Amino acid sequence: MTKVCLECSEKLVGRSDKKFCSDYCRNAYNNTINKDSKNLIRNINNRLRKNWRILETLNPKQKTKTTRTKLIQNGFDFNYFTSIYTTKAGTIYYFVYDQGYLPLDGDFYALVKRE
Repeated sequence: MTKVCLECSEKLVGRSDKKFCSDYCRNAYNNTINKDSKNLIRNINNRLRKNWRILETLNPKQKTKTTRTKLIQNGFDFNYFTSIYTTKAGTIYYFVYDQGYLPLDGDFYALVKRE
């Protein structure tokens, strides 16, 4: 029985457990298989990156206040953050990498930067 490359179907020469004829075919095969999941990850990372840029722009001095309206006008998406930090007092901060925000009363948000 002759083994063939999983990508291009060429005859394989060499090791008995070989699956691809070249690195190009191996990469092309794996890129095709992972295309859907990579697209999802890429979209999420783009969203997180945009949120981070917005927080960094609105928080140049590492601690400030802003409004929900201003965040939304800049395109901020509250569904995407990287971590949640709860203080001993029970206050919940949402972080996008090192940039964080804390919901306050009256549609205000405290913006902080973790050092």
